[in-house]
Amino acid sequence: MERRKFVIQTTLLTGSIAALPFWSIGKYGDGEESVFSLPDLPYGFDALEPMIDEKTMRIHHGKHFKGYTDKLNKAIERTPFANQSIEDILQSISASDTAIRNNGGGYYNHALYFASLSPNPKTRPSGKLMDALERDFGSFESFKEMFTTKALGVFGSGWAWLTKNDVGELAIVSTPNQDNPLMSFVADRGLPLMGIDVWEHAYYLNYQNERNAYIDAFFKVIDWEFVEEKFN
Repeated sequence: MERRKFVIQTTLLTGSIAALPFWSIGKYGDGEESVFSLPDLPYGFDALEPMIDEKTMRIHHGKHFKGYTDKLNKAIERTPFANQSIEDILQSISASDTAIRNNGGGYYNHALYFASLSPNPKTRPSGKLMDALERDFGSFESFKEMFTTKALGVFGSGWAWLTKNDVGELAIVSTPNQDNPLMSFVADRGLPLMGIDVWEHAYYLNYQNERNAYIDAFFKVIDWEFVEEKFN
């Protein structure tokens, strides 16, 4: 049985994909079709406390992420997408491919989200990424303020993202529901380097309606080493 790892896509539109594993998730199967698998967390469910509580992590990962995984597999079964990478799927679907759009986006978005968090994170970027943040946003602190504003401004459910384009320019964008900047019909396209889930299921048990407190906590567990690997 073949295992295909989820990998970091380093160039958005040219199709260049690095060999660096993104997380130990991937597709399993024999023959022409394979299925996406739900990974275990690379840390304990309680490892991010008090920033993100254990109960939220268990529900977010074991219910929501699992639900997107299972529904994505069902949606692509016996379709031309059945043996494609998640990046290829997201870049080629149309806005009317509702089930794949919602569940494929949910799968990719949550994979990125959980993989980017750490109980022992690198708390500030450095090197080329820091240079790019200072170039495009003025300073790291200005970036955090702008990212927080964008995440607070998402109406209802959605995501805020740090992205880069094909020439390495950074942008802060948001998408509704489970859309992401890889999708061809999204207005602000780019390669997601990091993303924050601002659906209520990501924070409501601990923070209730205090989304700003959750965003502040997110910045305390986001691992900038991970983000740097995606940028480089």
